[in-house]
Amino acid sequence: MKVVAFNGSPRKEGNTSILLSTVCDELKKEGIETEIIQIGGKQVHGCTACMKCFENQDNKCVIENDFVNDCIQKMIEADGIIIGTPTYFTDVSVEVKALIDRAGFVCMANGGKLTRKAGAAVVAVRRAGATHAYDTINHLFGISGMFTVGSTYWNIGTGMQPGDVKNDTEGLDNMKNLAQNMAWLLKKIST
Repeated sequence: MKVVAFNGSPRKEGNTSILLSTVCDELKKEGIETEIIQIGGKQVHGCTACMKCFENQDNKCVIENDFVNDCIQKMIEADGIIIGTPTYFTDVSVEVKALIDRAGFVCMANGGKLTRKAGAAVVAVRRAGATHAYDTINHLFGISGMFTVGSTYWNIGTGMQPGDVKNDTEGLDNMKNLAQNMAWLLKKIST
């Protein structure tokens, strides 16, 4: 079993990264392979609604001058998907939104490639607005027929400066619980 996690923060070692690493470290303890892919801060194109993915049905977006097709392939191959983002004006980063839109269309156009996979949103926030970003990610999982994994509270960690989230004990505990819930679900799905 494998879980792929996407870091939508341009801060490679920031709070979003810390939260994702906490989840992935716990998943590894459960015997699940993990990979974190840095997407934040990279050049990315949004979906153009050209609908070529429905015509071509080749598991790819026709926009080929960025890394999104590689991400889509990783999502198709994974059993679980985690999308992490900082909160920007109560929503996800532009890179995360592009990934959601393009991967969502491509996977729907190719027979529901994300159906029955486990998905989890992870959000870093300074103070407020994280639940909207959390919902944005979960909308992808819902429309794709995925199982959304939660924790004992929203999958959110608080902190402003890089590393501040390490002081959010409740947030880190939620990440560990999220990983345990995802591991449990993945093991049930695979039987």
